[in-house]
Amino acid sequence: MTIVDTTVWVDYLRGVANPHTDWLDRELSQQRLGLTDLILCEILRGIRGNSTFKRVRRDLSKFEIFNTGGEQLAVASAQNYRSLRAGGHTIRKTMDCLVATFCLANGHFLLHRNQDFDPFEKYLGLRVVHP
Repeated sequence: MTIVDTTVWVDYLRGVANPHTDWLDRELSQQRLGLTDLILCEILRGIRGNSTFKRVRRDLSKFEIFNTGGEQLAVASAQNYRSLRAGGHTIRKTMDCLVATFCLANGHFLLHRNQDFDPFEKYLGLRVVHP
């Protein structure tokens, strides 16, 4: 399973062509793709029109959407943040810690365009798609 991060979905929905959106476009019908409830929230909160909101919500509901809440993930995310920070790598957003930790805990790959995930890959073993 590959989790597609907000950074890629936003570019894709805006029609931005880059290696990540090209990969997503190619793989949409070829493999299992998913997103987390947190990623869904980030995408939908940036949509302005009601009709666009409904269309994007409907389109994204075709993918597996994982619940990421809970005490266990929260604690593991905080521990990952603290570990990376102790090594000199401060992650800017709590959301990124939660998404990366979810992928780590469940063995999922992550497709992203966000440098804050790089320390998770380099030091914690996050599996990342590199188009």
